[in-house]
Order: sequence, then C-alpha cells, then structure tokens
Amino acid sequence: MAKKAKAEAVEVAPQEVVVKPTPVKEKPKTVNQWEIKPRTYLVKGRKQPLTLTIPGKHTRKNPLLFFDRDKNAQRELRYATNMNSPFVDEQKGEATLGHITFRDGVLTVPEENQILQKLLSLYHPLKDKKYYEFDSVEEAEDELDFIHLEIEALNAATNMDVDQAEAILRVEKGSAVSGMKSKEIKRDLLLFAKRKPGLFLNLANDENVELRNFGIKAVEARIINLSQDQRTFHWGSNDRKLFTVPFDENPYSALAAWFKTDEGVEVYKSIEKRL
Repeated sequence: MAKKAKAEAVEVAPQEVVVKPTPVKEKPKTVNQWEIKPRTYLVKGRKQPLTLTIPGKHTRKNPLLFFDRDKNAQRELRYATNMNSPFVDEQKGEATLGHITFRDGVLTVPEENQILQKLLSLYHPLKDKKYYEFDSVEEAEDELDFIHLEIEALNAATNMDVDQAEAILRVEKGSAVSGMKSKEIKRDLLLFAKRKPGLFLNLANDENVELRNFGIKAVEARIINLSQDQRTFHWGSNDRKLFTVPFDENPYSALAAWFKTDEGVEVYKSIEKRL
C-alpha cells in the first residue's frame, strides 16, 4: 500500500496588527497657573541637530503671532531681552532682540528670564511642533503609567494558557512559532509582553486572535491555501474557492471574522477535524 505523501508546510510571515494609540489629553498652561522656576525645552524627534534657532520676532516668512481670545485679536510676538512682555504692543522704547537657540536639542531658561519662558511655554506657535517643555512630574506620570501597563501585561502573560500564548506570539513571529516548545513560547510571550505591553494587551483582549491563529495553522498545513495576491482562500485539496478577502483587510483577520458566519462555521469544523 502506497504511503500518503506528507504535505510540505507553508511559512506564514508575522502578521501586522494596527493598534490605535490611546489619545493623551494635553494640559495647556495658562498665565494664572504660572510658576516661577527654571525651565527646560527639548527639540522634538530622535535626531537632534547641533543647533536649532527658532524665530524670535514676527516676519512675513516666519509669522510669530498669538490669537488672544480675550481681545479677539492676533497679537505680534517678539523676544526682546530688555522688555518684560513678549507682546510687541506691551513693549515700550527701543527693543534689544535676543536669539532663541537650542544646543544639542536642549534650551534651559533660568527663572530670571520670564519673558523667554512665557514666550516658549505659552505663546510660541512652534511649541509642541518643533520643541516641547520638559516636565519632570509629567514624565514620571508617563513612566508610572507604562510600568503599570507592563505589570498588567506580564501578569496576563504568566496566567495565559499555551494555546492562546501561541496565537498571540504568532502575530509577532509568524510560522517560527510552530517549531517552538511550550517553555520557549511562554518565555518569548513574557518578553513580548514586557517589550510591547500595549500591543500585547490588545491582542490578549482580541476575541479573534485564536481564530486568526487557527487560520494560519490551516494554511501552514495546506488544508486551505491563500492566493499569492492575498485576496482569496481556497481548499488545498481541490482549489475550490472558500472566501474572498475584503479590500484593504488583513487576510487572516478577515478569515477569523468569516469563521463566525454560518458558512464559515461549517468550514471551521471541517478544518478542525483535519488539523
């Protein structure tokens, strides 16, 4: 009796999952909340130039205006080192203009220089675009939030069964998960939860993640096939079309949702017997 040929496994790449970031409510400073203290400003972005000079006066090329809601008017700004206000309409006499220059991405302004602090913290149009004000308390709050998120993710990963762990890890590692032992899966799951706690928790709470993993395993086993353009799934045995992937959707996410339909449930049961 001839032996049945063993199907060659299909490698499935790691799956890209789009996670919407949690919106952060900005807390703008107001004059009434103003605190006299030294302030530090940092250039935004990973690449920090040796020097960065931002406009310190209004020009046609670089408008420096602030809309004053109380006055219902645009007010011209100017950094003058011999004045007590950054607003031109409040500056009297000859103005001595100053430069606003960041060095190695940092500008520290002492508490004595209130005009520059208020210009940078309250009124400058490039705030939170080119630079931002460093706030040690806010920074600590952000770090604390991340630590709590990390602990939550690690606790969830520790208590997770190996099937769900495999399903989540497959998003990160693709077909490489198929050759991993359970202890390797648990180890890499904990590392994933520590490195990307937000993404991990999103996947842990995604009811479709195990169905997506089921679909990937079915393709790897050649029970079903995914077309090269990643638009249609077919039976591996007879190439009969099963399902067309909606435009601009991840094929395995779409397949997971389809498994919940009346037609998809029957196909799921059939695949489950073969797996």
